[in-house]
Amino acid sequence: QVQLVESGGGLVQAGGSLRLSCEASGRTFSNRAMGWFRQAPGKEREFVARIRWGSGSTTYDDAVKGRFTISRDNAKNMVYLQMNSLKFEDTAVYYCAASYEYSYSWNYWGQGTQVTVSS
Repeated sequence: QVQLVESGGGLVQAGGSLRLSCEASGRTFSNRAMGWFRQAPGKEREFVARIRWGSGSTTYDDAVKGRFTISRDNAKNMVYLQMNSLKFEDTAVYYCAASYEYSYSWNYWGQGTQVTVSS
């Protein structure tokens, strides 16, 4: 069982930055892919970024590529999302997700943290 707790959301002006954090409980954190997703009002949840177990290779949605950076610290069971050059359309609830071991099947979700970008 994995429990995820996000933090770091808030209100920021367009062009600003925020750093989201996600702390994972349980063992085998390093064997799991970790991801960030977001859901804006009236829209479906969408993929933002992910980071692989092992190599730590990353993948981003085109909408955030070049502005957001996902990283992980396996010693601390933490995953981060550094968000720069924020836009109004980045406003959403951001969710941390953990996969089954050695897969990209997302099985565990945090409660979400609100990010609001004012224009």
